[in-house]
Amino acid sequence: MDLSDMRKKYKGDEDCFEESQLVSLDPIKQFGNWFDEATKCPEVGEANAMCIATATKDGRPSARMVLLKGYSNEGFRFFTNYESRKGSDLEENPYACLVFYWEPLNRQIRIEGAVERIPYQSSCDYFHSRPKSSQIGAVVSRQSTPVPNRDYLRQKNSELEEKYKDGQVPMPDYWGGYLVKPDSIEFWQGQTNRLHDRIVFTKPKEGQTELGEFQHSAEGGWVYQRLSP
Repeated sequence: MDLSDMRKKYKGDEDCFEESQLVSLDPIKQFGNWFDEATKCPEVGEANAMCIATATKDGRPSARMVLLKGYSNEGFRFFTNYESRKGSDLEENPYACLVFYWEPLNRQIRIEGAVERIPYQSSCDYFHSRPKSSQIGAVVSRQSTPVPNRDYLRQKNSELEEKYKDGQVPMPDYWGGYLVKPDSIEFWQGQTNRLHDRIVFTKPKEGQTELGEFQHSAEGGWVYQRLSP
């Protein structure tokens, strides 16, 4: 099937994203500004939905959608099954890329960085803040492993609902949170003429003190520059 004619208009040059429009030279604060605008946009269904890409130690990639559950100067937090495919990838290759795409706003944010598990108690606190049905679902699902059919999952779910109907659901040891510690955060805004705006913040490598070509100093040890679309 030929899809070459599928295209849509984005923003015009009068609505471009200039460096002077950055609300902060701290990329975490700039992320917060765009994230807030996305949460307030009625056409954006889940502003915290993000694609996370991981890879095996051999470089074989995989990607899936998850939900962002918090962010700070330390990084971006999400929760999952440690035995899932992404969990296995992160065990042997602890780096990931996150992508947020807010189509109604013609905006995208791409984040790259090292990944580490968050403390057990932090995972436990979040786990028990979830609806009980979600807690049970996390126990039922040995994510990414084969099951015979959906009835198998229904049966396991029913058994655990009965078992824990009057008590607390223990957090399984194969479930918890991760923190993506960014070293690159790119802000993208689409333009109809395809001269898209791309402003990227990066953390210089250890010992690197001189700015590269077209780089500018930012806050918190970051530098930023515009990239060709």
